[in-house]
Amino acid sequence: MTENLEAYIEAHISPEPERLAALRREINLRCLYPRMCSGHAQGRLLTLLTAMVAPRRALEIGTYAGYSALCIAEGLPEGSTLDTVEIDDEMEPRLRRLFASSPLGSKITLHIADSESFLPSLPPESFDLVFMDADKRRYLETFRAVLPLVTPGGFILADNTLWDGKVADPAVKPDPQTEGIRRFNDAVAADPSLLTVILPLRDGLTLIQKKNTTI
Repeated sequence: MTENLEAYIEAHISPEPERLAALRREINLRCLYPRMCSGHAQGRLLTLLTAMVAPRRALEIGTYAGYSALCIAEGLPEGSTLDTVEIDDEMEPRLRRLFASSPLGSKITLHIADSESFLPSLPPESFDLVFMDADKRRYLETFRAVLPLVTPGGFILADNTLWDGKVADPAVKPDPQTEGIRRFNDAVAADPSLLTVILPLRDGLTLIQKKNTTI
């Protein structure tokens, strides 16, 4: 997507909330790898998809600096909650301050943990919506741990599934991240129990529904 087209899209969608715009500026100034922040267009999509699904419980794997968590929390119905899991304990003080200062913070529970050890402790079929943005080298393994936690008919959103187009370019020298996403994409596409589409927004966002009926 060209910069001009991206700018056009952002000018023709709901505006980025002021608190999120300020957070994004801070991320760009103070955080390593600021590109990991979801940003305006994807953030609005996360809020909209959350509102459409209306989950009782949502789960995020990979909090980073908290932007996407706030977007998901914004779309939650009254009384619904978000559990978000971040492996980097150095982000904990920043995230706790952010959520404590936000009007949406009461909906969010932060877990500082390795998702591979944390996910098995959660009850099966307890989440209606999951947003995955974790280690791309082990995306498929994370997905397999997540799937039993999703209610029948529930949704998984997986970020970065086009990986700058590397997944579709046979000339790209394999690296662990690209290979991890390719394995994930191949496995999800081949699973008849899932309804799947990839949106070419930003770095690729895969929408997956865990079917509760057969066609």
